Amino acid sequence: MEPDLLQAIVRLLRADFAASYKWSDKTSRYEKSISFNMDASNMERYETYFQFRDPMTEHLRKRRAATLVDEVISRDELLKTEFYNDFLRVDGLDRGVNMFVFDGMRHLRDLRIWRAPDRPEFGEREVGLLNALEPFLKRSFVRSFKGYENLTQREADVIALIARGCTDRDIARLLGISFSTVRTHINKAMEKNGCSNRAELAMLVVHGRLDS
Repeated sequence: MEPDLLQAIVRLLRADFAASYKWSDKTSRYEKSISFNMDASNMERYETYFQFRDPMTEHLRKRRAATLVDEVISRDELLKTEFYNDFLRVDGLDRGVNMFVFDGMRHLRDLRIWRAPDRPEFGEREVGLLNALEPFLKRSFVRSFKGYENLTQREADVIALIARGCTDRDIARLLGISFSTVRTHINKAMEKNGCSNRAELAMLVVHGRLDS
């Protein structure tokens, strides 16, 4: 998911903060986060600690539709938790609406949208907008998911550098691998994604078909 897309959704919902995570079936955890107006160190604390002490996300995930946080945990109960006092409140997150996007049984990504304490609560408008966006987000996430799921981490690193305009020799130097190894990674990535040259591979990243 591109940060610009997340920011656009924040503006549409008249929100203050947002985060999005990709679910990993291999590790059974949320990772590869992007955020808007949230402290990077606090996001890291979520990935390493607070996601295992999160009292609401699994309940929201089961809804498979845009849902107000207040629908799965009462405000009084939330305010008593470590999760609120030591994680949410650190960045000023107070009123939330979440949506978890699935492709069948496969969880692709989520949207966690928040407002500050002095802002109005989310309501039917925001829930309706998120649900209206869901089919478009799903198509985008599916394209990204399919592009990278069969690549090794090194192949993904090489593609990301190609999209940034690096030559094969630049990539070899930056990643500390040989020129021939770079070419091997490129050839395998092209084969997996049906590309005939490195320019086509780079365009998959530029147009969002690969999530770099």
